[in-house]
Amino acid sequence: QVQLVESGGGLVQTGGSLRLSCAASGGTFSNYAMGWFRQAPGKEREFVAVISSSGGSLNYADSVKGRFTISRDNAKNTVALQMNSLKPEDTAVYYCAAGSSLYWTLRGTVGYWGQGTQVTVSS
Repeated sequence: QVQLVESGGGLVQTGGSLRLSCAASGGTFSNYAMGWFRQAPGKEREFVAVISSSGGSLNYADSVKGRFTISRDNAKNTVALQMNSLKPEDTAVYYCAAGSSLYWTLRGTVGYWGQGTQVTVSS
């Protein structure tokens, strides 16, 4: 059993930045690929970013490339999403997820989800 707890969401103006954090417990964090997903009002949940268990491989949705950065600290059992140059279309509930591999995690086939944290970008 793995528990994921997110923090860092909030309200920010267009062009601003937020840093989301996800803290994991109850499992061996370094064994999991970690991902971020988001769901905007009236939309399907979509992939945002993923990082391999070692941190050696990363992948991003085209919509956030160059603006968002995923990272992890296996010593602290955390994964972060640095969100820069935010746009109103980034407004969504952001979810942290843990999966068995980068490949499966980026597709949303994961074992564990966080509770979600709201990110609102005002225009």
